[in-house]
Amino acid sequence: MRFLRKPLLAVVLVLFSILLWASCGDTFRPVVIPTPPAPPDSSNFRAVFVVNSNGPANPGTGMQIDVSGDTNVGTAKLGLGPVHAAVQPSGTAHVFVANSLDDTVASFAPAPPCPATPCPVSALGTVSFSSLPAGSTPVFVHTTENNTVYVANAGTSTVAAINISSNVVTNIICTVPIAPGESCPVGANPVALTETPDARKLYAVNQGNSSVTSINPLDKSINMTITDPTINAPVWAVARADSARVYVLSSQGNGNLAVIDSLTDTLLPNSISMGAGANFMLYDKSLNRLYITNPAANTLTIVDVAADPPKLIATLNLTTGLNPLCPVGCLSVTALPDGSRAYVASAQETSTCPTGVSLPCLISDVTVINASSNTITKTISLPTVPVVASCASTAAPAIAGTRFRISTASAGDSSRVYVGNCDAGNISIIRTLDETPVLSLPAPVSAGQPPPGSTQPPPQNPVFVLAGP
Repeated sequence: MRFLRKPLLAVVLVLFSILLWASCGDTFRPVVIPTPPAPPDSSNFRAVFVVNSNGPANPGTGMQIDVSGDTNVGTAKLGLGPVHAAVQPSGTAHVFVANSLDDTVASFAPAPPCPATPCPVSALGTVSFSSLPAGSTPVFVHTTENNTVYVANAGTSTVAAINISSNVVTNIICTVPIAPGESCPVGANPVALTETPDARKLYAVNQGNSSVTSINPLDKSINMTITDPTINAPVWAVARADSARVYVLSSQGNGNLAVIDSLTDTLLPNSISMGAGANFMLYDKSLNRLYITNPAANTLTIVDVAADPPKLIATLNLTTGLNPLCPVGCLSVTALPDGSRAYVASAQETSTCPTGVSLPCLISDVTVINASSNTITKTISLPTVPVVASCASTAAPAIAGTRFRISTASAGDSSRVYVGNCDAGNISIIRTLDETPVLSLPAPVSAGQPPPGSTQPPPQNPVFVLAGP
């Protein structure tokens, strides 16, 4: 057997030499495994946040609702006159709230998932505050970044940039073109912000001078100020999911929808208008469309923005359809993330009130829209309640009243719709499986005096509702 080992060894050596020769000249190519950015905390897909006002002299609250349990899982103490909020898009997903009456922005981390049902009410932990210059009157908060959040200051015509980690104001950006050394003039009244998802452009909507300011988020400089007859007292703006287009809603004139090419900051042709009085616009990224409410005309306009120019899908008169109970005052709209339906929240003061409800009273309802047929399928009536004077809707940027007397948001899993009713002091929870109201969750107790015949102070007043990221 010994004589067989030498030929076998020779064969092995030959094969090894061939492999070594074949590999000569090859370059080593390391395998790179991409690391995706940190995703949003999945627990926040099951959370909805409510901003509550507590009168002009008392701190308001931020309230977190657990979707799975329909319960209040935590309350954060905010500043004076909270009016709007935004959620950090990923990571710990902090909540930021604009406090219009004390020139601050509050931030807090959401409560952890609730393991038990019902969930116990608990505090949300430490609330941090960012101080703005006196007279800022912050009215809107927004970001698509993880490092910086932006706040529109209606009182000083500025946008403030706040570092999320330190809660320090790093930049104050004037929305009006000024020379070096000049003070920012008041009057532009920025009332809304939108940032492209790729964080390359930030836009401030200036209601006071009918303009839109394009801002570079990298160095916080102004790219340009956009003006046009189609931009008339603008009140809202949204960015398309691909970051290529920004849509601006005007409240006066013809209520035009302005289309901005975000690459060049130029206006693109568009003939769609909603009429004077349009107040709110929602971008539905699952269907690439806009839902626009007009309380003056009592209409919902649906626009396809998948291509240029935008295409009008439908304009729905919300006083018609099944059970036409929609009052004048369609103030807010939300769409389910699964793309199946949209919900319009409406409210109206009336002197025709049920027995036992003081005059005047507020009637409110939610209109259900089938997103496939773009038709009204149901109207859900909410309880009639006495009017609360401080809840009277006012046009932005007024702060004496409430910008959103009734506001709404959808749960991340499309199972619930939440309607914050300022006058009622509660949040109505609608189960979308059968379009049934399942609960009216009260806002935290206010600092107000108990009503006659009661020892319990009234609840605080919900002024804005938003879903987790």
